[in-house]
Amino acid sequence: MKHKFIAKRYWKDQSTAMGQSDEMAKSFDDVINLSLGDPDMTTPEPIIEAAFRDAKAGHTKYTDFRGDPELRAEICRYYEKNFGMPVRDEEVFVTASACLGMYLALEAILDDGDEVILQAPYFTPYPQQVELARGIPVELATYEEEDFQVNVERLENLITERTKALVINSPNNPTGNCLTTETMREIARIAEAYDLIVISDEIYTAYSYQHPFVPFASLPGMAERTITLNSFSKDFVMTGWRVGCIVAPQPIIRVVQQINENVVFTAPSMSQRAALYALQHREEVQPALVETFRERMFFAAACINRIPKMHVIYPPKGSFYLFINIKKTGLTSEEVAARILQEAHVLMLPGNAFGACGEGYLRMACTVDKAVIEEAFARIGKPVDKEADLCYKSCCKGQKCA
Repeated sequence: MKHKFIAKRYWKDQSTAMGQSDEMAKSFDDVINLSLGDPDMTTPEPIIEAAFRDAKAGHTKYTDFRGDPELRAEICRYYEKNFGMPVRDEEVFVTASACLGMYLALEAILDDGDEVILQAPYFTPYPQQVELARGIPVELATYEEEDFQVNVERLENLITERTKALVINSPNNPTGNCLTTETMREIARIAEAYDLIVISDEIYTAYSYQHPFVPFASLPGMAERTITLNSFSKDFVMTGWRVGCIVAPQPIIRVVQQINENVVFTAPSMSQRAALYALQHREEVQPALVETFRERMFFAAACINRIPKMHVIYPPKGSFYLFINIKKTGLTSEEVAARILQEAHVLMLPGNAFGACGEGYLRMACTVDKAVIEEAFARIGKPVDKEADLCYKSCCKGQKCA
C-alpha cells in the first residue's frame, strides 16, 4: 500500500494466497475450508490440563532467555531417544513458533545480499522472510515426475559465490512429499563441498507415513552446518500455542538469542509448559493424531484420483497436505481454485502460491473430518469413495482389504 507513513519497501502489495484465505473463506456462509494447516480438533485435553496446572503453580513469568530449562532438556532427550542424535543444551533455543524461528535463523546468518536457495514448492512465507533478513531468495524447483526430490545437479547449478544457505522441508508443505535418505545424503555432499548452511524445516516430523523420519542434522558431518526448525503446532495440534524450537550450533544459538531478546524476549511460558508435557507424553497423545491424519490423507487422495483431469501421488507420503495436479484441465491454478470456490464453495490454495513450479496444482489441507472431505467432493460433483469400500488402517494404507 502506497502511503507517506509506510516504508517504501512495503508499497508494493506483498500479500499471499495464504494471507488472503481468511477473507476468501468468508465468501459464502457454507464454505468448506481446506486452505490452511490448522486442524479442526483442539489440542489433546491432557496437554491443556497440564498447562493449566502449571499456570496455577506459577509458571506465568518470563522463562530463561533460551527457553524453559526443563523443556530444553526434554528436547535433547527426544532427539537422542528417537533418532540417536546427540544434542547439547546450548544447541537448543525455544521460539514463539517455528515461523519466527525461521526469521531468527535467517537474521542470524545472512549478510546483505546473501543468497538463500529454497526447495520449491515452498512454505509461502519463506521468500519474504529471506528478504526481511536482507537476503535474496533463489527458487530450486522440484517436480512431480522426479517424485519432488531435490535434483542435486539443478541445485549445484544455482550455487554462486553469494550462496549462504539452503532451505529444505521434509515432510513437505505443500507437496506432502518426503526427501529420501539418498537425496539428503546428496544434499549433504553439496553442502559440504560448497560450505553451505542447511536450514531444515522439520515441523511435520510425526507425519512420515511410508518411512521412519530421519533428521537432516543426524547425517554424518551435518550437525555442525544444520539449523533444524521444529514446532509443536502440527505434531501435537498446538497451532495457537505458538511454540517451537531451533537446534543449531552454539554460536548460531547465541546470536539467535540476542536477536530474539529484541523481538519477543521469550516464548510464552505456559505454552512452553504445554510443550514440555506434550513431548514427555508423546507416546500417549501422538499416535491417535497421526492415525487420524493418515486416514484423512488416504481417503482424500483416493477421492481425488477418481476425478477426471485431477490426480495426486498415491499413496501419500507425509504431512497432511495433498498437492493436486490439475494440469489436464487446461486452466491455471488460480482459475481452478476460483471456480471450485465459486461453484462448490470449497476453498483450496492455488499451487503457484508456493513458487513458480507449483503452477498447475492446488494445495488441499486434510485438516477436516472425512465426512467433511466427502461433502467437499460431493459438492464438486464428482464420485467419491465410500468408507465401506476401503480400509484406512496403517496395515492396508487405503487399499481394499483382502
